[in-house]
Amino acid sequence: MNRYDGRRVLITGAGSGIGQATVRRILAEGGAVAGVDVAESGLAATRELALADGTADRLTTAVLDISDEASVRDGVAAAVAGLGGLDALVNAAGILRSSHTDRTTLEFWNRVLAVNLTGTFLVTREALPALLASGHGVVVNFSSTSATFAHPYMAAYAASKGGIQSFTHAIALEYAAQGLRAVSVAPGSISSGMTDASGASGQNRGPGIPEDADMSLFAKLAPALKPADSPYGFAGPEAVAGVVAMLASDDGAFVTGTEIRIDGGTHA
Repeated sequence: MNRYDGRRVLITGAGSGIGQATVRRILAEGGAVAGVDVAESGLAATRELALADGTADRLTTAVLDISDEASVRDGVAAAVAGLGGLDALVNAAGILRSSHTDRTTLEFWNRVLAVNLTGTFLVTREALPALLASGHGVVVNFSSTSATFAHPYMAAYAASKGGIQSFTHAIALEYAAQGLRAVSVAPGSISSGMTDASGASGQNRGPGIPEDADMSLFAKLAPALKPADSPYGFAGPEAVAGVVAMLASDDGAFVTGTEIRIDGGTHA
């Protein structure tokens, strides 16, 4: 029996990386998924993958900007209506930006928090009525190893992810009596569109790392487990998608108000 038979799941960031991998995993386990993303091209790619997997009949997609309140309000309402309710929300959407903290503009700082932290809040707020109505709703939020371990040049990103972690603890207790569970995953050393573009592996600078960055500061950001088929020893997004699928299913029924680190032992 598939863990997600009859389950309805909304997934943000569904057009790439971990969000896309999570869409495919939950569809493979029988779920009905509404996938949203700011990039229509990414959603088209996700639809193509679902067609190839033979699961596209249970996938709907829509463009949604999680940093825009009106877009979230309308988009979540449409997703819930299309699914006929909601059993789980996966807040996978986010951006990774790097900067010297002393040179970080207020615009830069606000943009990172608007997408990562405020976006997670907005989507969760709009989804909560439907999740609570299900009687067994689950929210899986995306924190990061940067929330609790030093990641140079990523102060804004780390602050946003630490906020998500605290937000998750708060709603886990606030709504526990109504059957809601809330948990965070904290990925690290994961190869995805976001990390590859930022050079966050520490092995290549990439467009997201300052040109004059001290790359020796990234030396400790290497996983103990090193998959042979992955660049820099990073795992693929499927490694996180599998954990998310467990947490949002009945297999995670006694897990709430906490975070699960998925980093191959980088911070062991």
